[in-house]
Amino acid sequence: MFYSRRKTRFFLLSFLRHDFKASITVFFVALPLCLGVAQASDTPMYAGLIAGIIGGIVISLFSKSELSVSGPAAGLTTICAAAIATLGGPEKGMPLFFMAVSIGGILQILLGVFKLGGFTHFIPSAVIKGMLAAIGIILISKQVPLLIGYNKPDFWRNELFNILTLKHGFSEIKSLYQTISKGAILVALLSLVLLIVWKRTLSKKVGFLPTSFITVFFGVMLAWLLERSGSSLALMPSQYITLPGNFFADVKLPDVNHLFSNTEIWRTAVVICFVASLETLLSVEAIDKLDPYNRITPQNRELVAQGTGNFLSGILGGLPITAVIVRSSANAEAGARTKLSGFAHGVWLLLAVLFAVSILNMIPYCVLAVILIRTGYNLAKPKMIWAIYKQGREQFIPFIFTVAAILFTDLLIGVAIGVIYSIYFIIKHTYQAGFIVEEKSEGHHKHCNIELAMNVSYMNKKKLLEYLDKVPEYSVVEINGNHSNYIDNDVLEIIHNFKSKAHRKHIQLILHSIPEVEVMSVH
Repeated sequence: MFYSRRKTRFFLLSFLRHDFKASITVFFVALPLCLGVAQASDTPMYAGLIAGIIGGIVISLFSKSELSVSGPAAGLTTICAAAIATLGGPEKGMPLFFMAVSIGGILQILLGVFKLGGFTHFIPSAVIKGMLAAIGIILISKQVPLLIGYNKPDFWRNELFNILTLKHGFSEIKSLYQTISKGAILVALLSLVLLIVWKRTLSKKVGFLPTSFITVFFGVMLAWLLERSGSSLALMPSQYITLPGNFFADVKLPDVNHLFSNTEIWRTAVVICFVASLETLLSVEAIDKLDPYNRITPQNRELVAQGTGNFLSGILGGLPITAVIVRSSANAEAGARTKLSGFAHGVWLLLAVLFAVSILNMIPYCVLAVILIRTGYNLAKPKMIWAIYKQGREQFIPFIFTVAAILFTDLLIGVAIGVIYSIYFIIKHTYQAGFIVEEKSEGHHKHCNIELAMNVSYMNKKKLLEYLDKVPEYSVVEINGNHSNYIDNDVLEIIHNFKSKAHRKHIQLILHSIPEVEVMSVH
């Protein structure tokens, strides 16, 4: 009993000293991201907030990760927006989309239960970085209309295309000029300048005030001043977040009626499961490296936790959830010690939804666009792209192929193309690295020493066959398998078949540690 009270007191003191402060920091980071991700996903704002609340409260209860924080992820925005459009648009498609989120969560749980959490290790890092870079580029591009206050739909599909192709281009430029908001541009640009300056100069000195919170607060105050001053630059009501007073009244629940008749639901669920699991495991691996106590998160348990969160999020009308490196790193930097910090940040989000909707409705869309541009930039940093370029064409080409394929097709096809291109380089290296040849001349005779690699696969047989066929008469050929753990049967057949040819060409064949194998002969 005494030990139990002492342990409870210890956790309470630890929470007040470390996790409470960190949870406030993470809350101010997570709030604008929840709203911004919902905006970029073409869903109502409540979908992002529901995902943030569940990511904080529910996933923290199931996860074994002490520092990672979960919520709606920027990496899934393009998938969400495309899926909703494919499934029938905001009215018909959204309930089907939420059903896909729940199914994706169930698939994640199954991955964890069957201990398949290590599948990320089979995807080349160049492809993963290409996927994140492509998502970052798409995320940034989607913020441009909101950044300039443009309030007409289908900006990218119609107006901008007409301007670029000069098809009614001049009339579209006039329309663009008449509908953009100079006030939104001013608020966005000044907020962006503040974000950059704060991040570079003051963020480390005033670490308890997150950059995203300062940016949003500044944008809200600037928009408020423009409105109070009666300036012509004041923003229109449609350029602010609009959350209903009764937050849960407009929530759309998933539609189960078309569960087995619409294959697009299942395709979306598979994509959500794949990308959410990939982003989660990568984020958890990264945040474990920041843990001063060197705690390692069990991957399969994390997938079960994330799957549970996504299942509930879809059921309640929320966005897909992942462990998010932005929130998690902010949590670690703020001094969090346990997952109580992530849990508490979910509680603060819930309280904000219940009691501070009027304050949230003061946030302009253009300021959220600035936050998302920063997020997209972090995913597609020029410094990261340059680092991959310096690693050589075998890293850079799969990276570029992945980025281009995702931009011109979709995420799943793009990743598949990137993986296939990476496999090409693997096969190429395997083909070339099966053995090493050292040649020297001894008088009029040639001595060929063939040193087999540790693993010699069937892909090496063509190269070996071509080399042995070109060995001149009266040579000495020495094939050494002393360092080989595995030699494919096809390669062994080639070596033993060469014996008769060597005899006819007066070649002396010397074999070291080459297993015997039965070869096919025709009489």
